[in-house]
Amino acid sequence: MAATDPLTPATPPPGATTPAPEGAAGTPAARPLEDQLRQAGLEVLGSCQKMSGRGPALLQHSALLEDFTLKELDTLGEAMLLIRAQPGQVLIAEGDAGDWMLLLLSGTVDVTKTTPADDDGPDAADSKSRLGVTTEGAVLGEMSMFDRDVRYATCTAIDAVEAAVLSRAAIGQLIRQHPGVGAKLMVKITQLLAQRLRNTSNRLVRLLQKK
Repeated sequence: MAATDPLTPATPPPGATTPAPEGAAGTPAARPLEDQLRQAGLEVLGSCQKMSGRGPALLQHSALLEDFTLKELDTLGEAMLLIRAQPGQVLIAEGDAGDWMLLLLSGTVDVTKTTPADDDGPDAADSKSRLGVTTEGAVLGEMSMFDRDVRYATCTAIDAVEAAVLSRAAIGQLIRQHPGVGAKLMVKITQLLAQRLRNTSNRLVRLLQKK
């Protein structure tokens, strides 16, 4: 029996346009990735070939890429789609489904979270809180990429943004074709998730200590 990929069944290379198997027809999970991005109003520029051409600064500024060589960076780039967003444009919308993540290549992104109103009165309004501002090298949306749950927050371009999109299916393809690069990528994403969990736990402890 042929071995199966831990993330996803056999899929086409770069761009990973094959739908997630459990997605019903017409749902975001069932539409090709490029179609999802274009429908969201984002400009799709093709694959991120020769990502090393963006210079060593990208490796230095990104916790995800800091252990990659330039050659490995190009291999990773071939599995990713390059998108562009204009100021004020939403890259990731809170509550949407999605099995892909973003790596910011240039520009600045505002990350916000909506808090429901305390009551149901006619004048009640939801509030929006800023979780942070991210810049070149940051990773967004990796948690939903893994568990296929809805997006936790909204990511909006503050200025012109270019980003690389990596889907769950593309990671599976990368692991099969370039196991060394795929394994390194999985380790780095796991480290990022662990660090975010640790930071969240520390903030929770500080809040409890104030009470």
